[in-house]
Amino acid sequence: MPNIDMSITLATLMGAAVLLVSNRVRGDLVAMLVVFTMLVTGVLDVNESFSGFSSPVVIIIACMFIISEAIVHTGIAQRIGEAVLKHGGSSEGRLLVLIMAAASFLGSFMSSTATAAIFIPITMAVARKADINHKRLLIPLAVASLISGMMTLVATTPNIVVNNALRERELTPLSFFSFTPYGLVVFILAVSFMLFWGRDLLSKRRNAIKQKQERSIEDLMERYDVRKSISVLRVTHTSDLIDRSVARIQLGARYQINLIALRTASERGGEVLPARPESVFYADDFLVVIGSREKIADFVADYALEVVEVAIDPEVRREFTQVIGVGEVMLTPDSNLIGKSIREIRFHNQFQCLVLAIRREGTTQTTDFSDLPLKFGDVLLICGAWEDILRLREYRDQYLLLTLPQDYQEVIADRNRAPLVIGILITMIGLMVFNVLPTVTAVLGATAALVLTRCVKIDTCCKVIDWQTVILIAGILPLALALQKTGIIAQISQYLLTLFGTSSPLLVLGVLFLISAVIGLFLSNTPTAVLMAPMAIDIGLALNISPQACAMTVAIACSAAFVSPLGSPVNMIVREPGGYQFADYAKVGIPLLLLSLVTTVLLSWLLYLR
Repeated sequence: MPNIDMSITLATLMGAAVLLVSNRVRGDLVAMLVVFTMLVTGVLDVNESFSGFSSPVVIIIACMFIISEAIVHTGIAQRIGEAVLKHGGSSEGRLLVLIMAAASFLGSFMSSTATAAIFIPITMAVARKADINHKRLLIPLAVASLISGMMTLVATTPNIVVNNALRERELTPLSFFSFTPYGLVVFILAVSFMLFWGRDLLSKRRNAIKQKQERSIEDLMERYDVRKSISVLRVTHTSDLIDRSVARIQLGARYQINLIALRTASERGGEVLPARPESVFYADDFLVVIGSREKIADFVADYALEVVEVAIDPEVRREFTQVIGVGEVMLTPDSNLIGKSIREIRFHNQFQCLVLAIRREGTTQTTDFSDLPLKFGDVLLICGAWEDILRLREYRDQYLLLTLPQDYQEVIADRNRAPLVIGILITMIGLMVFNVLPTVTAVLGATAALVLTRCVKIDTCCKVIDWQTVILIAGILPLALALQKTGIIAQISQYLLTLFGTSSPLLVLGVLFLISAVIGLFLSNTPTAVLMAPMAIDIGLALNISPQACAMTVAIACSAAFVSPLGSPVNMIVREPGGYQFADYAKVGIPLLLLSLVTTVLLSWLLYLR
């Protein structure tokens, strides 16, 4: 007979599930509501209610975001992408294998979501170059990113959660590479499935939609029809611009003109500089502006400027693109900028980048968009210094940096520190593999080393952490404790024991896998792991089945979130660029889920049950 604490806990669980599935309330707010409910109702005391925030799981997850940033910041991820482009050629099969292999390898040591975000523009570029429909590559990319979570202990949050559940029960935890056999077999099966069947389920057309991704700055400017609006102006010695700042002139407000860059006079160095509000104009400076011919003509007349006809010189272009670039960003579903206009959010002041055009539902708007409310799915063409464009990666809760032209590869920061990052990661893995230090200590030490060696900037650490994810996990962990404390997990476990107590251990593992997978259709994989891991381990102990096998089954099932776009952020971020429907995920996801089920049960029998 359920008591009041059981009823409150179950109601809280169902309410949190509804809010997370509906996506009407941010995940971190849901977590805070859970903590608040457990606290004020007395189901958990103060220490228990906030125990999630002191959990090693939360510390490891936060550190992994910083480690992921170091991998990106030093160009390691981009170099892997370049290798795919170099060796893939125009063979769709070869490119598919290389993309999936690269994503699975990189995702073994960083966030699966970050891995997918990194490889989306790479995959789009590959598709365009090889004349392949990008729809045939993006879901395979998502699949590989999810499978990367099956490769190592730190590859995804559910692995850390289930391992922590084993530690809490003072059972032998899983090692760093315990997951690898599962990941490798599932990866081989997934690649084979995609090569011989899966990609044809996504699209029969082999040629790419060329407009989806461009290869250079010029291509992007042409696509948005803004290249013809660019002019180069020289500040004459009689101009009233001399000694005035960019902010004082207010080109946008007065002339609807955007100042992209300055090239200083030769006696002042002749260098290309991004247009900052504090930048000051001097005689013989060159201004690169974008706007209508009429507005530019008014600006030239008012300030005695000279329009310069510039020949396209490769050296001048290289000098310019070393500093100034363009890119495409797409608003995320959770962005709090949705419904606000470019002018309202003061985009240039906040991000130091100009918005040159907006693409919405296939239509491009290059003028009169400053007061247009932004919508999810809008793609913004932005322009600015490369460092400012790349810094948008720090605002992953707001934007997905969808497209960067090939020009940016020459200006990625801190490539020289890539060997240092690799060395630190190898050391971290070695410490965990040989049990020299606990996982949380090794990860925290590696994070400190990356910061101290400036492989990642200290002022970006807090920005690159996905705090919504961290707080969600910290808030859901006490709910799992409440389920255990009130006896709900014990009752559910007893019910399952009654049903399957005399069944084969293989059947029990299969049932645990399917329950975890079904819950994962509606909740993300991390809350699923938090709820399922304690119950699976308790069932394993009661039935004399290896608790490690039960924990591993839950972890692999949580990473096998192939069927629904709601199952993982990885699926969500490829949905818009790929133009996928829910059915696309199901068509390839159900066979892959069944393959993962069979693989998990058989490997668990071989490794833990024989």
